[in-house]
Amino acid sequence: MRTIPLRLWTLAILSSLLQVLPFPISGPVPSWRRVFCWFCLVPLLMALLGKDTHGNRLKPAQTALLGYICGFFWYMGNCYWVYRTMHLYGGIPSVAAFGILVLFSLYVGLYHGLFSWLVGLLHRKFSPQTVLWIVPFVWVGVEFARARITGFPWDLLGYTQVDNLTVTRLAPWTGVFGLSFVIVLVNILWVSRIFPRQGKNSYAGPIFAAVLTIVTTLVAGHGSPSASSEATARAVLLQENLGIGAEAPATPETEPQMLASFTDLSLHPQFTLGIHGGTANSSSTPDMIAWPEAPTAFRDGDPYFLQAMGEVARRSGTSVIVNDISLAPRDSDGLGHVYNSSTFFAADGSRAGRYDKMHLVPFGEYTPYKPLFFFVGHLLDDLLFVPGLQRSLFETRGKKYGVFICYESIFGDDIRRFVDDGSQVLVNISDDGWYGDTSAPWEHLDMVRMRAIENNRWVLRATNTGLTAAIDPYGRITASMPRHIRGSIEVAFGYREELTFYTRHGDWFAWICALVSAAMLAMSFMGRRAVN
Repeated sequence: MRTIPLRLWTLAILSSLLQVLPFPISGPVPSWRRVFCWFCLVPLLMALLGKDTHGNRLKPAQTALLGYICGFFWYMGNCYWVYRTMHLYGGIPSVAAFGILVLFSLYVGLYHGLFSWLVGLLHRKFSPQTVLWIVPFVWVGVEFARARITGFPWDLLGYTQVDNLTVTRLAPWTGVFGLSFVIVLVNILWVSRIFPRQGKNSYAGPIFAAVLTIVTTLVAGHGSPSASSEATARAVLLQENLGIGAEAPATPETEPQMLASFTDLSLHPQFTLGIHGGTANSSSTPDMIAWPEAPTAFRDGDPYFLQAMGEVARRSGTSVIVNDISLAPRDSDGLGHVYNSSTFFAADGSRAGRYDKMHLVPFGEYTPYKPLFFFVGHLLDDLLFVPGLQRSLFETRGKKYGVFICYESIFGDDIRRFVDDGSQVLVNISDDGWYGDTSAPWEHLDMVRMRAIENNRWVLRATNTGLTAAIDPYGRITASMPRHIRGSIEVAFGYREELTFYTRHGDWFAWICALVSAAMLAMSFMGRRAVN
């Protein structure tokens, strides 16, 4: 690829750095950093529509390579926590852990390469100006492929605007993909100033004015909605703060000690936030208690565990959701497997339901493409989790709860099915302790908040080490606990019945973007190609 000018390589790498900035790096994202999303793709698009050292348009293979380099560096920066998780918490040697991060970035970076390859193909037939207007459809189509093919829709571009109450009004209609579309559209408006139309009918001036108007409106969209979020119920959320993996204490608490400690936290929460701001009665029995996903190793078939959880439900007078491990059928060679589950105990202490996690965490619960990771030896051999087979709701006192576990929160189309099936409130139990103090807990929280917005539902989030919080249907955190402490918090929330367009129809917008991209790609193979 000697014919690609150094300037274009520099632009591609610059774009990868700009794409990192609007997302969490080590904590919450300040508002000023979110602004970078509105022009982070400009350098990449300039590179893809540039020319080689001979003055010719780049070939699709060349644009693909530029995009691949951009994607690789973006994932190395955005998902740097993979190394920390594998090394510090998974006990994998540092060299092998870094190798996993590199291979991971090389793999998922292919999607930036795919996007850029498609842009290169379109540029063979269409003018730069025409290609730019197709780019938002292509970008969303590729993000959709990340969700459906690879199963890793982590930090889609639309999540950068989870705090923007103007832009997020799209989410109940289009899901997060609609937000990505708008962001890319603004990026191509900037680039259109660099590739203006020629002649008397130039649209450069009006387009530039539109850019300024749209960006000003979108960036200024941080405010409170006019409607209030009604909170008529209460929940107690636990944060167990247990050690993870290689950082776990050498002599962990025994099961009876843990159950006794967590029972006390369930009955006597240390924090009471968000109660008096709504209409919930802080003196009544809570409507629900949720324990987080955590490395407790509670087992669904353990009589002592079942008796203890039944006692928690009876003493509190309310239903309890708890994470445990349940046995799955053995495979053909007799190897045993387990489910990562959430079990529901009714107020009378009876076991009233169970949901088995359907989307497992790569390298945390199973090893994708395991032969590629031969260099880690047998360190990943004990990952025996298998995905659940059926989505189920928990129901008590005429109210329905949809519970999703940890990593599942990044799959918008799956979460909206809980609501479409009748869930009036969503509960997310998670163990973000595996991420440590990296960007991942905050990235994960942003994605959970988007699920609340898309489905117009409260989300109650109980985590092992934080961030434990109540999230209203606008994605705002109404109450939360400090990280890295053991405790519990009593929060207010509400039940909702109405369904959003996105809840009813799912990723319809992403499908349209994928179809438009396919149609324009087909047209690029027909007729004469554009001249340089």
